[in-house]
Amino acid sequence: MKFFGMQIRVLAISVALATITLVYFYQNALPARFPNQYQPKETDILNDSYDSDDTIGTWHGAKANSVKLVDLPVNQKVLGQTNSSKRIEVDLTNQRLYAFENGQKIYDFVISSGLYDWTPRGTFYIWTKLRYTKMEGGNKVLRTYYYLPNVPYTMYFYNDQVPAYRGFGLHGTYWHNDFGRPKSHGCVNLKTEDAEKLFYWAEPELNGKTSVRASDDNPGTQIVIYGKYGG
Repeated sequence: MKFFGMQIRVLAISVALATITLVYFYQNALPARFPNQYQPKETDILNDSYDSDDTIGTWHGAKANSVKLVDLPVNQKVLGQTNSSKRIEVDLTNQRLYAFENGQKIYDFVISSGLYDWTPRGTFYIWTKLRYTKMEGGNKVLRTYYYLPNVPYTMYFYNDQVPAYRGFGLHGTYWHNDFGRPKSHGCVNLKTEDAEKLFYWAEPELNGKTSVRASDDNPGTQIVIYGKYGG
């Protein structure tokens, strides 16, 4: 009887360990691959100022230094007129971003889309633009943690299926230069010089500010994301 009692205890412990492992998997591993079903663990601080006291970021264990960039005049228009028809397309298959104005292609940039969290597909609109912001997310146990102060030229987008709090956006990138293939946690990474051009071209208009939220009078540019997940 003692032998069978020991077997039952071992079985109970095994079941408990399996349950803990399964719960951990659903809470940590699955969100990294299915962000449209699970809310990503990401806290983005909506701040448009460069934080000179917090300049060192980390990306999956590697350190990265943010740099205070030379600002363009806040009222500068890079190309086009703000009352024209503008649209941004993100091609996940070819890892490219295209910007159109009045049916004419204005920009064609290389990107890095989501690898650890998938970049959502669909039609979206920019809801806020921030000169700088702070991003943090990922998982330390899985070695996908990131802490990134002073992310430049960030433009967050949303739609009815992917609400604003999910934190998906277009932005500049100082922590890697590995463009042309998926790399991010769901955002669309651009070279910083390309993000700068897009930031001043896209709507909502800044109107002399370094950050702005879209409104009925100042709506955000449409973003259409399509293609194959994972590039």
